[in-house]
Amino acid sequence: MPLDYPIHERTLSNGLRIVVSPDHTVPVVTVNLWVGVGSRHEEAGRTGFAHLFEHLMFQGSRSVASGEHFALLMAGGGRLNATTWFDRTNYFETVPVGALELALWLESDRHGHLLDAVTQDNLDNQRDVVKEEKRQRYDNQPYGNALTDVYAATFPEGHPYHHPTIGSMEDLDAASLEDVHTFFQRYYAPNNTVLTLVGDISPERGFALVEQYFGGLTHRVEPPRGRGEQLAPVAGPVRVDRRREVPNDRLHLAFRLPAEGSDDYLAAALALDCLAGMSSSAMVKRLVRHEQVATSIGAHAMGFIDGASLGLVIVDVSPGADTDAIEAEVAAELEQFLQTGPSAELLEAVKAHAERAWLSALASGEERADLISHYTLLHDDPHYINTALDRLLAIPLERVHESARTWLRPEHRVCVAYLVEDTSEEAA
Repeated sequence: MPLDYPIHERTLSNGLRIVVSPDHTVPVVTVNLWVGVGSRHEEAGRTGFAHLFEHLMFQGSRSVASGEHFALLMAGGGRLNATTWFDRTNYFETVPVGALELALWLESDRHGHLLDAVTQDNLDNQRDVVKEEKRQRYDNQPYGNALTDVYAATFPEGHPYHHPTIGSMEDLDAASLEDVHTFFQRYYAPNNTVLTLVGDISPERGFALVEQYFGGLTHRVEPPRGRGEQLAPVAGPVRVDRRREVPNDRLHLAFRLPAEGSDDYLAAALALDCLAGMSSSAMVKRLVRHEQVATSIGAHAMGFIDGASLGLVIVDVSPGADTDAIEAEVAAELEQFLQTGPSAELLEAVKAHAERAWLSALASGEERADLISHYTLLHDDPHYINTALDRLLAIPLERVHESARTWLRPEHRVCVAYLVEDTSEEAA
């Protein structure tokens, strides 16, 4: 039976798209905003700006003091945060119904009038915060920079996904106050934003409140850069080795996939899950459970919209096992999978797992709001949460197999190997 979460849409005269999905089971409302700017919109020499603004948005605006956004909503029983990714930046809070107007006022003040508070002191402060985040999450984590290496090796120089969201610290150091003001004015505007409300509110009241707090924002921006052509698979294979202080050797095998939004992407994601995303996948059964040359193998797809997505197979190599030999074994399993394709039983299990994961996500009002904003902003489809499973479950085995033959060939792989650093005296 199709899902039927209620979806009500409206666009304000300033271009702000609003989606309201009533859910009266709990007296709370999630406010979720997606802005159409992420690291893929950054230019050479100006990387890291999208993520920097995620931080600056909590440092005050025209009528709100630094840190007050968090303090006011948490005092009212809310929880909130923000994230930055390649294709977007999002801001979200879940609050008791009585605090909804406060949340909307705070969001409208910073989305409309942030630059009143973006001083040199605030810029310098948040630049330091971002640097510390990079040290903690990337530089001082055992495999913290692995995905950065994967992006750089999988996507060509100058491609929107070649550099990570955290950006270059050198670029941030070189950024002037005028640079960051210009970036905000270029991307932050109602006509480049989706606002979703999920929770204990009627569509009429939701639209009226958003009109009240956001309707007076008049700044408009030109549509962000369009999407590039679909990238072909990597003409590989490509191998990148990194010797680091890591617990064990780990292989990150990456593949370009179709851009998110098409059934081609869904078929490729299913193929990847069949290949190595399940405990019943042949690669996992042989290399982890039987031969025990790997301690774990996992696979997943990362959906992007600008000319490619990313497929990943991650292999934790057992102590003493030959990493080069393991990569060769993974390639052999890939070749075998291309020959036979997934069994009907395996594909059924993968689809059942995907269905459970999707329904579990939608059961949370916060995740439902995020998914609605996602597919409204990036795919112009706020109803996708109700139709996604039907599309996924209808993809036949033959299409999954064909997708694997197109996108998951071993010669199209990028392998980023994080290898245990040799600290023996002989190595020294």
